[in-house]
Amino acid sequence: MGLFTNEVRMGLGFAILGKDENQMKYEFTGETKKVGLFGNIIVRRIRATIAFGVVKAGDLGGWIEKEENLSQEGDAWVCGDARVYGNAWVYGNARVYGDARVCGNAWVCGNARVCGNAWVYGDARVYGNARVYGDARVYGNAGVYGDAEVYGDARVYGDAKVCGDARVCSDAWVLQVNHLLVIGPIGSRNSFTTFFRDKDKTISVKCGCFFGKIDRFIEKVQETHGDNKYALVYRAVVEVAKAQIDLN
Repeated sequence: MGLFTNEVRMGLGFAILGKDENQMKYEFTGETKKVGLFGNIIVRRIRATIAFGVVKAGDLGGWIEKEENLSQEGDAWVCGDARVYGNAWVYGNARVYGDARVCGNAWVCGNARVCGNAWVYGDARVYGNARVYGDARVYGNAGVYGDAEVYGDARVYGDAKVCGDARVCSDAWVLQVNHLLVIGPIGSRNSFTTFFRDKDKTISVKCGCFFGKIDRFIEKVQETHGDNKYALVYRAVVEVAKAQIDLN
């Protein structure tokens, strides 16, 4: 319960902004479609009834199975051809858009964004300022949070946690916590470097504009930094990554 009632707030000079707490921010349009592996789930198109966040009253949204999939509070929104169904829940200021899918028991919340052709399902959680996009898949008990980004054809699943400033992309296959290492700020730009297990069971690296296998990363460090102090740090970090990341 809040510290003050609305009446007390008005008496103290507080401005009461936003929608009435009993007012619904979206409604169902009556348009439906079938989704799911066997086409046995019916989702319904939504439409905003009031303005909130970047949404204007009357804007068409995406598709949800039931009201429990998208909170009527906050600025959370589903739009484009995105679909949220099952026991999935989108709330807070989160947005799901494009052709994204959120289903199963997954939660997307905070300021998180799920878009493109990304899927979040199972018991996965995406929150904070996290971004999941491209053709990425996040599922199982995986969590993506903080300022982390998962994109490309990346797969994050099992009990894996991707957080902080991690960048997991392309053919990443991250199943558990020791499939990933994020170190930073390091280097001449004081940026974060992400090492992760890929589908070939080798280590890939995302560092600034560089993305590639770890051996190529070592070559690039030599080309760029020679034997200066940044090169020494990067080489040390590479050895840590090789020791830390389980490729099995």
